Amino acid sequence: MPWADPPRPRPHPRFATQALLVQVAVLLLIIGLGFALVAYLLHAELERQYEQRALAVARAVAADDVVIRAVAAHSPGPQVQRRAEEVRRRTGVLFVVVADDQGIRYSHPDPARIGHRVSTEPEALAGRDVVTFERGTLGLSARGKVPVLDGAGRVAGQVSVGIAAGEVSRRVGDLLRGAAGFTGLALLLGLAASAGLARRLKRQTLGLEPSDLADLLREREAVLHGIDEGVLAVDAAGRITICNDAAARLLGGMPDPGTAVGDAGLPAGVRTLLAERRTVRGVLLATEDRMLVATAGPVRRGQHDLGHVVTLRDRTDLDEMTRELDVVRALSDALRAQAHEYTNRLHTLSGLLSLGHRDEAAAYLRELADDPLATEYGDGGRLRDPYVRGLLAAKTAVASECAVDLRLSQDSFLPGPLTCPLDMVTVLGNLVDNAISAARSGARRPAWVEVSLLAEAGILHLVVVDSGDGVPPQACDRLFDQDFTTSADDARPHGVGLALARRVARRHGGDLALTRPSGADCGAVFVARIPGAVEPARHLSGAPSTGCVGAP
Repeated sequence: MPWADPPRPRPHPRFATQALLVQVAVLLLIIGLGFALVAYLLHAELERQYEQRALAVARAVAADDVVIRAVAAHSPGPQVQRRAEEVRRRTGVLFVVVADDQGIRYSHPDPARIGHRVSTEPEALAGRDVVTFERGTLGLSARGKVPVLDGAGRVAGQVSVGIAAGEVSRRVGDLLRGAAGFTGLALLLGLAASAGLARRLKRQTLGLEPSDLADLLREREAVLHGIDEGVLAVDAAGRITICNDAAARLLGGMPDPGTAVGDAGLPAGVRTLLAERRTVRGVLLATEDRMLVATAGPVRRGQHDLGHVVTLRDRTDLDEMTRELDVVRALSDALRAQAHEYTNRLHTLSGLLSLGHRDEAAAYLRELADDPLATEYGDGGRLRDPYVRGLLAAKTAVASECAVDLRLSQDSFLPGPLTCPLDMVTVLGNLVDNAISAARSGARRPAWVEVSLLAEAGILHLVVVDSGDGVPPQACDRLFDQDFTTSADDARPHGVGLALARRVARRHGGDLALTRPSGADCGAVFVARIPGAVEPARHLSGAPSTGCVGAP
């Protein structure tokens, strides 16, 4: 016999439905208890009011002269009955009974009961007013009993007035029916509000159940804190909602949830991505001490805009390795070029000497003595750091291919090696690349770039001047911003070099600035000052000029 399938569990109502049912039950309970309490208090209050009404009618009858004389003289007659019935019909009470000091009736709605003793205790004969709710010959009624006093102030009898209990019940019923209508209307309004709240709750939770939300929260915490990438998210109003530990480490701090993007102290590139809701993939962002790769995009669920999210990856170590590789490659290219050039020169000298052209050989040697590749960039030149020599030698070849003359200023002197060659080569290389590009595209001919390096008490002063057209005035304020460029060359990435160079300079306590956007005899002038870049034991006092030194 095959095993029967286990019974499927009955599906539970959705959370919104459960919330609606709970609210309805609470409303019904509160309204029911309130209605019962109101009915009880209303009935008690009406009983008290009807007792006072009966007492007031009894006092009026007890003050009637006809009734006083008849009761004081112990002479019942038709006048007492007639006056009592007139009062009963006029006030609408159940009965008006006048009795003497023995409790014998002088009036009654049923004339057959006149002359008989009253059916309840004649408590007013004790000389005080009495209100009570009791049953007599005419049924349950609210009663007021008042003593009748003769001319000497003695109690001669009593007047008892009753109002039927059914009148109290009818009045209570009328009031409760009105209250019931109002209560029903309030219940309907409460149900409508509960239904609206349930729909709003469902819309705000995107139709997810509490169990789904709990699962999502666990998954969110596991993902956000278990990955090495930074995640930064904002809602549709531009307030930060998520910042995991990796993002806080990469950005230098954890912004408080709910903080506006503009007030969170984020780096300019990240702030721009979030504020402008840009969709990018793999864009480079430079912070004060890191190079980040950012990917940004909107977050939506159906038609709901949930905000924007940016993921950040740290590329600082990779960037350091890339810059180190570039420096090594530039140095090897320079050495290879120098070796090739020296070989050609030796072959030339050997040929001249073998052919007996000694005067030509001597002239050729004098020309070689004036060659910057043999003097300025050699071990005996003014630049004693191999990284700088290699970089300038390689950039000289690059500039020559672009028809740009790259030269070293006359006041340049670097007496010792750099303490942080990779960072300094990054600053110098970016400035030289931008200067070569500006000189090549500028209107001045011949095109040139001049570099000035000078060490002073361990501080490296670096000046790069070009013959280009300069920096437009409207671009000066944004020149060092991430992704901003004045170049029209789309074949290579822009907007990173100057921002990266300034970041490196400031990381060492220095700075990089544009001191002169343009001039009549030169283009832009960039000046960098980097403390601790050169070993302090080897220096030369003085600072380089920031003008267009060596300009033609």
